[in-house]
Amino acid sequence: MSGHLRPAARRVPARTWFDLATVLVALILYSIAWPTLFVTHEVSPVLAPLVSALAVFPILLVRVNPALGWAISAGSALLISLGVAPSAGNDLPFEVVHVIVLFVLLFAVALRSPVPIIVVAWLAQSMLFATTMPGADTGPVWGWVIGFGALALFGYLVRTVLASRRRLEQQEEVTELERARRAILEEKARIARDLHDVVAHHMSMVVVQAQTAPYRIADLEPAARAEFESIGATARTALNEIRGLLGVLRSDGQLPEHAPQPRAADIPALCASAQRAGLPVEWTVTGELDAVPESTGLVVYRVVQESMANAARHAPGAPVHVAIAVGPALVTVGVRNGAADTVPRPGPGGGHGIEGMRTRVGAVGGELTAGGLPDGGFEVSARLPIPRG
Repeated sequence: MSGHLRPAARRVPARTWFDLATVLVALILYSIAWPTLFVTHEVSPVLAPLVSALAVFPILLVRVNPALGWAISAGSALLISLGVAPSAGNDLPFEVVHVIVLFVLLFAVALRSPVPIIVVAWLAQSMLFATTMPGADTGPVWGWVIGFGALALFGYLVRTVLASRRRLEQQEEVTELERARRAILEEKARIARDLHDVVAHHMSMVVVQAQTAPYRIADLEPAARAEFESIGATARTALNEIRGLLGVLRSDGQLPEHAPQPRAADIPALCASAQRAGLPVEWTVTGELDAVPESTGLVVYRVVQESMANAARHAPGAPVHVAIAVGPALVTVGVRNGAADTVPRPGPGGGHGIEGMRTRVGAVGGELTAGGLPDGGFEVSARLPIPRG
């Protein structure tokens, strides 16, 4: 059980421990001030608890509001010096405990309060002691002014040192965050270089081979020529997207201006490109694709793109139908493919493509479902809200 209590004790804030210590000190001082008040002053037993409380309990405000605590303590000291007579043989206008509390509160004011309040507390306390303490008629005022001024100045210097340390710690935290951020950027740059060296190079070779094939191969049929053109166009599109990704990795997350993201209006061109590449795809669009915002349109584009890629990969030769409906507040997307004769259809959750689409759709507040059909096909459907304005 003790092993479970120790971590809980460590989680107690330091200010809580300070407040508990302050209460304990106040109770100790009060237990001293009440009995000794009858020795130092002529006061009735009825007023003794109140006078002792005015002398001690303002110290409870030392952390919360030291200026208010000092004002209460100084005001009560003035009232006690005027209304309560010292006993025979005692020259102090108020108790020693009260003097200690005034010293502590003045020091706390110098630590926590604005400079004008520090100056007012310093001068007021100096005048209070200069006019009420023994020898006020003949003693110089400047002694109290210099003494309390030194106390206030020392508190202000401690305050300045603590503030400088806090600023230094904050600066060290910022430096550490900047160092971590720089390490992340360096890692992103390394990934970008690797992608460029591996993927972009091979994609460029695919584009070059597809574009030069009609000139290198004699007597090429028109269908094959169109096939090479489709391969080249698809490879160029993929290469542009890879360059856009590299730009993001190299520019601290900022989208490069020369690599615009696909929009919902680009989906017909995407379907036509897939159709030229040999995918038997048909598409229907209801509503205006240009009305879809860029963020939602990018998600719709990626869902259609990934769904057609999955259909081509797992059900080659099966017909694919893409249906998009744009409403005033909702975009619905459906991509359905038939069953393949030789390749088994993918089961739900097999691979990361569907999870990636679900993550994209969820990021814009939509929902995505994917699963097999009774005839052996597969369907992906998504509902994405259109933000107002």
